[in-house]
Amino acid sequence: MDDSRAMNIFSCLDRAADRFPDRTGTYRGTEAVASFAAIRCRALALAGALAARWPAGERVAIVSENDPDLVPLLFGLWGAGLAAVPVNAKLHPREVAAIVADSGAVAVMASPALATALAGADLDEPLPPLWTIGSEAYGALFAGAPAGRAATVDPDAVAWLFYTSGTTGRSKGAMLSHRNLLAMATAHLADLDDPDEGTCLVHAAPMSHGSGLYMLPYMARGAAQVVPASSGFDAGEFLDLCDGHRGCAAFLAPTMVQRIRREAETRGRAPRHLRSVTYGGGPMYVEELKKAQAVFGPVFSQLYGQGEAPMTITGMSRRDHADAPDAVLGSVGWVRSGVEMRVVGEDGLPLPVDGIGEVVCRGDVVMLGYWRNPEATAGALRDGWLYTGDVGSLDATGCLTLRDRSKDVVISGGTNIYPREVEEVLLTHPAVDEVCVIGTPDPDWGEVVVAFVVPAPGAAPSPAELDAHCLTQLARFKRPKAYRFVPDLPKSSYGKVLKRELRTRCAAEPA
Repeated sequence: MDDSRAMNIFSCLDRAADRFPDRTGTYRGTEAVASFAAIRCRALALAGALAARWPAGERVAIVSENDPDLVPLLFGLWGAGLAAVPVNAKLHPREVAAIVADSGAVAVMASPALATALAGADLDEPLPPLWTIGSEAYGALFAGAPAGRAATVDPDAVAWLFYTSGTTGRSKGAMLSHRNLLAMATAHLADLDDPDEGTCLVHAAPMSHGSGLYMLPYMARGAAQVVPASSGFDAGEFLDLCDGHRGCAAFLAPTMVQRIRREAETRGRAPRHLRSVTYGGGPMYVEELKKAQAVFGPVFSQLYGQGEAPMTITGMSRRDHADAPDAVLGSVGWVRSGVEMRVVGEDGLPLPVDGIGEVVCRGDVVMLGYWRNPEATAGALRDGWLYTGDVGSLDATGCLTLRDRSKDVVISGGTNIYPREVEEVLLTHPAVDEVCVIGTPDPDWGEVVVAFVVPAPGAAPSPAELDAHCLTQLARFKRPKAYRFVPDLPKSSYGKVLKRELRTRCAAEPA
């Protein structure tokens, strides 16, 4: 390895601890937990203990709700040259065990509740050593003398093994290197936000996912990490934290934004110190975005990315949102710093302006590949490009509008219908609160459009009423052939609607 090219994302913590050693780096709610200097000392102590046990490159799984101690834990792993495998805390123990086994993790660090669940679960194979966060044995890992410095690692060493949600089959571990994560952090600071030591990042979304990834750019700038006392997401608690802390930023799924907006409307005011919300992870519909902007003001920026190119393919800054036409608000913005992006046809060649095809990208942010899955890697990475599986089009300015995931496009009578287009129209009806459109098999048409609709409070829209509304804005062949009225939509812990579950409902209960 050429040391001149060595890097470690531990440097994000080093910067904060060097510049702002005495400033509070982590909070639980509004209670200060540790300074940046104390976080670094704790992380280096853990790094020394772990490096004595395992060689660089080994994986350690983390199974926990949001917790301030995840900050020194993650940096301690990186300081030892190990790779973190953060796991969705809401998964079943068998699902957790499958990820742990696939990753080849040498240990599991789990919160007390989840450690108990894992230890008591009927699993096919035993787990590796299990440490309970906060226990005496866990505390002993931090009790030794701190390592003098973080390990020197190759830029392409795996730092974070990012497992997909698994809603469409076996989870795959995207290998994210130190280079990938530093490229992500740099692009965020260049394109979307400008935090400093007087600001904070509120972890209302899971730290095993996007909120945890965004710890890096905010840590590098000396912004505090605020973990809700509940360890999870509650709209009221989030608004209270944005009253109690200054310069608040957050990464939120669109469904979280909607719930926070409703809570703020109930209170009759926005919080005092909400500075920046970066939303992503699913579609933010134009009508909802307009409502949120009306309540919170110009605080929103958007990202489009995947676990395979974490948080970083295209985006829109807060300035881009200002007075933007609906076509821009309904897009995912422009290519991010350090990324090259195209829309290509089936032959892999770039399409002309407004041509609809698959979104592909390349750059330092793109993953190394899928862990121990060469077949999936070959399907996703071709000639240096990441094939996202998303369908979209570019306008003359380079603004990307996503149509849908390629697997979600409905082909009815040989014609492509993009569910999001139908959803956007239905959401403009005042009696519709939420909607999800899917395709279901049909013997005559191949597939037909079905809309799952959550009525607005107190409303009872009829299929005829929604049909008439659709026909004012959509071609007749695009309108839903059936409407299913439901009290809520099934969602993952990250706020994504589980379309697979809706398809299963349709198959089990045909209209």
